[in-house]
Amino acid sequence: MSAEPTPRIVIHEDGPYEVTGEPLLTKRAQSESIYGEPLDWDLVGSEDADYKRRKRYLLCRCGQSNSKPYCDGTHAKIDFDGKLTADRAPSASRQKLIEGDGISMTDDTSLCEHAGFCGTRFTNVWAMMGSTKDPEVRERARRMIANCPSGRLGFGPGYEDLEPQYEPSLATIKDGPLWVRGGIEMEAEDGFIYDRLNRQTLCRCGRSSNKPYCDGTHKDVGFEAD
Repeated sequence: MSAEPTPRIVIHEDGPYEVTGEPLLTKRAQSESIYGEPLDWDLVGSEDADYKRRKRYLLCRCGQSNSKPYCDGTHAKIDFDGKLTADRAPSASRQKLIEGDGISMTDDTSLCEHAGFCGTRFTNVWAMMGSTKDPEVRERARRMIANCPSGRLGFGPGYEDLEPQYEPSLATIKDGPLWVRGGIEMEAEDGFIYDRLNRQTLCRCGRSSNKPYCDGTHKDVGFEAD
């Protein structure tokens, strides 16, 4: 019996993300409160409604494909500059540890894509960590940390079991980045292997200053994609 294929991402120089290993590709969108605050992640459609599982995906990185999320070669026509600029040091070396009661949180600001799950109109998760002796506050903080798609926020030593369990998979976030989950290996154009993170968001508008990671620029430039 043959082994299951191992999902993997190779970033082509000034070109697309090449995804192999047959990971599931879905659509996700944020559910929001009446005040526009993100609450949770919703699956858009069913898991097989829009994207068929493929042995190999070429996913747009320049933001201008007419076949999003797939690459149609537009990057070559527009002379896309896809230079990878993100810090290559291990994420652990950049993380700040914030201790709470019954929970701790890691914070790597370089990975932020500004999804907004970390705060409400009244408070934010950093302030809440000082009040986690209250079980209700602690649980709210846990949900907020777990919903951070980019992995900026994570769980500190001793609380790793709170990390969401994902099968290796990808999701397109409406008008936003590519959400990569489940510790998929990612290789740069020069062979460098990035940290294998459980949650990370990759730029697909083509304008991030922290490529390959999303830095929230898609909101500023009005990027639109399913």
